[in-house]
Amino acid sequence: MIPKIYKEVIDLGDGREISIETGKLAKQAHGSVVVQSGKCMLLCTVVSNYKQSDVDFLPLTVDYREKFAAAGRYPGGFFKREARPSDGEVLTMRLVDRVLRPLFPKDYHSETQVMIQLMSHDEDVMPDAMAGLAASAAIQLSDFPFECAISEARVGRVNGEFVINPTRAQLAESDIDMMIGASSDSVMMVEGEMDEISEEEMAEAIKFAHEAIKVQCAAQEKLAKAFGKKEVREYEPEREDEALAKKVYNMAYDKVYAVAKAGSAKHERSASFSEIKEEIKASFSEEEQEEFGDLISKYYRQTEKAAVRDLTLNEGLRLDGRKTDEIRPIWCEVDYLPSTHGSSVFTRGETQALATVTLGTSRDANQIDMPSHEGEERFYLHYNFPPFCTGEARPIRGTSRREVGHGNLAQRALKGMVPEDCPYTVRVVSEVLESNGSSSMATVCSGTMALMDAGVQLKKPVSGIAMGLISDAESGKYAVLSDILGDEDHLGDMDFKVTGTSVGITACQMDIKVKGLSYEILVKALQQAREGRLHILEKLTDTISAPAEDVKPHAPKMVTRIIPNEFIGALIGPGGKVIQELQKETGTTIVINEDPVTEEGIVEILGTDQNGIDAVLAKIDSIMFKPEVGSVYEVKVIKMLDFGAVVEYMEAPGNEVLLHVSELAWERTENVSDVINMGDVFDVKYFGVDARTRKDKVSRKALLPKPEGYVERPPRDRNSNNRGRDNRRNDRRSRRD
Repeated sequence: MIPKIYKEVIDLGDGREISIETGKLAKQAHGSVVVQSGKCMLLCTVVSNYKQSDVDFLPLTVDYREKFAAAGRYPGGFFKREARPSDGEVLTMRLVDRVLRPLFPKDYHSETQVMIQLMSHDEDVMPDAMAGLAASAAIQLSDFPFECAISEARVGRVNGEFVINPTRAQLAESDIDMMIGASSDSVMMVEGEMDEISEEEMAEAIKFAHEAIKVQCAAQEKLAKAFGKKEVREYEPEREDEALAKKVYNMAYDKVYAVAKAGSAKHERSASFSEIKEEIKASFSEEEQEEFGDLISKYYRQTEKAAVRDLTLNEGLRLDGRKTDEIRPIWCEVDYLPSTHGSSVFTRGETQALATVTLGTSRDANQIDMPSHEGEERFYLHYNFPPFCTGEARPIRGTSRREVGHGNLAQRALKGMVPEDCPYTVRVVSEVLESNGSSSMATVCSGTMALMDAGVQLKKPVSGIAMGLISDAESGKYAVLSDILGDEDHLGDMDFKVTGTSVGITACQMDIKVKGLSYEILVKALQQAREGRLHILEKLTDTISAPAEDVKPHAPKMVTRIIPNEFIGALIGPGGKVIQELQKETGTTIVINEDPVTEEGIVEILGTDQNGIDAVLAKIDSIMFKPEVGSVYEVKVIKMLDFGAVVEYMEAPGNEVLLHVSELAWERTENVSDVINMGDVFDVKYFGVDARTRKDKVSRKALLPKPEGYVERPPRDRNSNNRGRDNRRNDRRSRRD
């Protein structure tokens, strides 16, 4: 039976379009779509259990995978099979999850899976820009309780013009790379990197992307209507008790407000809030606690959130006693670790990050091997968030998605400031040692200082700040919070992180939790973020004002030399013998790469000893040495022969040439040792390649005066010699006959 296909097409302009199709594939899923642009095809399926899970949160899993067959490739590794997700796939999962999760009801706790797969790849289409659209479209065809259609779009700016979902080639020329997630009514998520743009330019880019997203949301709704939108499923909601909620509120609000207003430290404040909570629980009988214990805790959390928000909106005060635009105390230190190539400590309030920098060759680049993108990163940043940094003990099971996401944000913030001609591969590692507030922004600050300490010549230093927003739609009041605490992150209406130089923004990440946030408030928040960012930047430059002029004595020094491809083989030697011995003798690391454009070899020499580096450079000069016809060179005798001597050019050790006995002196020479000896140094003249021997010809006698009365012997007639040989050969044949 031929399935009935339902399809909607979205026009992106410039002859590009996106189609959303359902009815052909994966029909046992609760919703499935194929989203296609060009030859790029994503299959998205969604399934949610009908039974509520025994948890107090939504167990949502967003999984994005790129199949290597989509690009006609084999997976790397021994087993030739897709395995754990790459960092790129994890980042796409996070982008989709952050937009979907807030749109499910708070009391919906069914196990839910959103699975997105790249089934066909197109070099001109970046699939991650369509993942959010695919996820939302599949959910619209299901019976899930989901608030409204959403989509995500990438926005770039090429030659001053905004572009939706640019190609990778366009993105290389763009000064903006932002992903925006939104519904028709509200922007919900922003993440990206920029080339020092202004706050107003960033707001304009968000607006432009939002207009395109509105069209994509309308297409989903049209497809769902044509397909036959299912009735929203019924599920067992959480228990509610208005009387109990009011009772807990009345008992807790004033006490919580007083603790919040006292402006205490994190642990003191947490202990005080716990005492209030336990005191309220104790006021109920054992029977009531057994029956309503979860509700009492829930209503207490709601009351605590309301009291803290009211304190900020009414009095402009925060949990730790600061004003809304006040930054916590900062102290910094560089060169803290004696053995690293660069290090720094950045501490802001109760958040601390220790960053290290390691310098290496192109061999140390981070390899990217995805079906949609192959390449390497010569600058990359890794972020670690151990449990002790929040005073917890929990299992460590590899790198978390959060660590991947936060590290990527910090990397995007800094990478544009690493100069293009930096000869090193640079790895930054941030170890978060304390966390109460944004550790990713602390990572940007510590990373900046560690890079400068390592001698990486950053174009400009970068700082970052995490901002929050508390607003009340009824009263119209709102407060923008600078340098938010961890608690303020949870209770606020917007969490956004902004990084930049003194000139403009280099990266951002926003999660907006309120509908219809005005662009005026957004720009005001960004302006306040700029003031805080510049304040932090001043603290960084007070600690280290400029990059170190050179790398540390124990850090490797890098020298790059370009050589013609014809000399690469000589430098490597048979079976790598020459280069291996050279590395061993000089204590250096030598990496050779071929540039396919210039057809030249790029030799990277890495070493801590300048003498070793100089020795490698001398060897390269020696290998590349080409004498010029007519020029005079100083040579040294390194081997005596019966018919001459082997001499070595003094300016290019290792380059040898035969000095024939006939070129030693004008007089006839019977013994070579009568004229020269082993180790003698003298000048010779280079005549080029001898036509008869096809070898380089040098002469000592050409630089000596001719003796008086010297008569040059006439050259032999080679043709007459040949005729004589022929006559003798014919005579022998006649005698045999």
